[in-house]
Amino acid sequence: MRVLGIETSCDETAAAVVEDGRKAITNEIASQIDIHARFGGIVPEVASRQHILAIIPVLERAVPADCELDGIAVTVGPGLAGSLIVGLNAAKAISLAKGLPLVGINHLEAHIYANWLGPVTPQFPLIALIVSGGHSDLILMREHLKYVVLGRTRDDAAGEAFDKAARILGLGYPGGPAIEKAAFKGKPTISLPRPWLKGSYDFSFSGLKTALFRLVSKERDVDPYDAAASFQEAVTDVLVKKTLSAAREYGARNILLAGGVAANKKLREKFQSESPMPVIFPEPVNCTDNAAMIAACGYLHLKRGEKAGLELDAIPDLSLQS
Repeated sequence: MRVLGIETSCDETAAAVVEDGRKAITNEIASQIDIHARFGGIVPEVASRQHILAIIPVLERAVPADCELDGIAVTVGPGLAGSLIVGLNAAKAISLAKGLPLVGINHLEAHIYANWLGPVTPQFPLIALIVSGGHSDLILMREHLKYVVLGRTRDDAAGEAFDKAARILGLGYPGGPAIEKAAFKGKPTISLPRPWLKGSYDFSFSGLKTALFRLVSKERDVDPYDAAASFQEAVTDVLVKKTLSAAREYGARNILLAGGVAANKKLREKFQSESPMPVIFPEPVNCTDNAAMIAACGYLHLKRGEKAGLELDAIPDLSLQS
């Protein structure tokens, strides 16, 4: 089964064809990073207009003329309303024109299924850590498409915290890669708090960000590289230890990393060195927003016989539920 995936939840216009939920035939992404960098963050109106300009060229590259499709999967949320609508309407048009079944996909769910695009098949039960600009979610999965949310972010998600820390340190945008690059040149010698939230699998990085801001405001000679390394150490320390605790409690056979922050090398290294069970993570291109993960997830929904009508709509605040 070949599924066309379409993703336009934020600032990447993406389309991909995936076979049997595991093999990416194509995976096209048009990024808007350079456009939004001048503003220091995503401008929703600008993002939606860029999706309109990019969606047809991206689809033309992703779907060769001789490619036979069996279904279409498209992101319906969470995300920016204007951005979601562009991809959703494109998917509806193709579905109607070609008579192909259409299914709407939760963006967070798809991030988890990016892990099925690699050579290793994840084993249940498993713990999935979704870490991105807007989410830090800890998920228990005992079978496909069934989720138990163990913890969520209470304020700043990990990716958002990296963005704000990079801004405080004057490192540029996007913050995640900027912090990682600066941290490589520094040492984690600065004492910063760890927001453990004992008795909970929730995350909170707002206080850590504030601690960094106060440190930089008070001590003007703070080395930005050491500060970046210390901030990265604090964030990854909490993410790893909470995830490992959940994995032990629920007898997980695997740990999956998902989302843009899953591309962080320090996070991967800490998991690999500290985890007693195998840790699986996608290739970096499949950590950030992409359409291959949408198609991989859509394959399972289509196999179950799910099919959406043309009334399918965007749900910007969509949550991940069983």
